[in-house]
Amino acid sequence: MPILPALAPTLPTHAQAALVLAIATVLDWLLGDPWGWPHPVQFIGAYISRYTGWALSRFTTPRSRRLAGIVLTVSTILGSSLAGGWLVWLSGQVHPWLGQACAAILLASCLAGRSLRRAAWEVWQPLQAGNLQRARARLSRYVGRDTAQLSEAEILRAVLETVAENATDGATAPLFYASLGAFLPIGSVPLALGYKAASTLDSMVGYRRSPYTELGWCSARLEDILTWLPCRLTVASIALLSGRPGRVWQWCWRDARRDPSPNSGWSECAYAAALGVQLGGENLYQGVVKIKPLLGEPLQPLSGAIIQRALVLLRVNLLLWLAIALTLLCVAGF
Repeated sequence: MPILPALAPTLPTHAQAALVLAIATVLDWLLGDPWGWPHPVQFIGAYISRYTGWALSRFTTPRSRRLAGIVLTVSTILGSSLAGGWLVWLSGQVHPWLGQACAAILLASCLAGRSLRRAAWEVWQPLQAGNLQRARARLSRYVGRDTAQLSEAEILRAVLETVAENATDGATAPLFYASLGAFLPIGSVPLALGYKAASTLDSMVGYRRSPYTELGWCSARLEDILTWLPCRLTVASIALLSGRPGRVWQWCWRDARRDPSPNSGWSECAYAAALGVQLGGENLYQGVVKIKPLLGEPLQPLSGAIIQRALVLLRVNLLLWLAIALTLLCVAGF
């Protein structure tokens, strides 16, 4: 008689959820998002792109585009959640462990810890070799600002800001919703994929400029709401791990509130305070100068060592969150 079918029903529900979370985190750590492999965000992005093109050509008034934006937001998030849950269920019908494997792979695709490390390394490597042109070109893949004329210090700031901002919406927030879903009957995958869909919507249509002003307002607002609590919890854990909780909270309360985003300023300022550096300042977007609030204080200059410390902080923070989630699941299982 096969062993796996006999073992699968013996694991309690919370133990299965804990195992899936742990495997997903390990998969993200080891593999990240392998180039050329299909990824849920590709399908989500394709739907958003097709719907956006149709809606912008079909609706012309602000009111109609706002309504179209609501439909886009609801259909994308709900569709992603249902598709993920259905795939896990269907795999589980073939074999219980296949369902768990499918869940782990889908959850790993929602985490971006390794992708952030890879992006930072791809820019830092040519920068360390003194090749500013290549570093600028690689940086342009990951940021919206103009990179053609950035100095070494500005490149380092852009890398650290990217890591600090995406540490929340790309890593801890998906892990938060995956952990929350583990305690609910629907499971981790629908909540994590739903948040990933909201984040993808915000990055694609959540702009304050035309033609996305009305179409993307619902997506942007909802992503802000969904990220608010995970962001504050991220600040709290970063403050704890930094060994300087007072400074982190003081600088965040002083500086982060001046950022137009209700979340990214807090995440960036938490890392700035933990590392003793200053972020924000002047950026160029399509030839237009935009000035972001200064976050933190320049107690030490930006350097490759600072970027490495930020990546270590991201890694340890994710492990802390995972440990807390696994502990709570184990306690709930008794």
